[in-house]
Amino acid sequence: MPGYWLAHVTVTDPVAYAGYQSLAPAAFARFGGRFLARGGEADVCEGPALDRHVVIEFPTLEAARACYASPEYQAARQARDGAAVAHVVIVEGLAQTAAS
Repeated sequence: MPGYWLAHVTVTDPVAYAGYQSLAPAAFARFGGRFLARGGEADVCEGPALDRHVVIEFPTLEAARACYASPEYQAARQARDGAAVAHVVIVEGLAQTAAS
């Protein structure tokens, strides 16, 4: 079953955040991550308004977890410190069936 990262990010320092943006893609590529949503127009229907919404699909839940724990992503995360407030959740996807 696939695994997903659901992230809500508020960038507080765009210049410093660029460091994260330059490092994180290597981790996502290494673990087969694929962006399904990355910023863009969004309607907050319930809950607090958050600036940026990101959904990344990985081939498996294990790959999603391994990506987050990887040295590549942890370096990107460290580069993001102080440049954004992020809420990241890793969630297991549903099994794909012929009907879905």
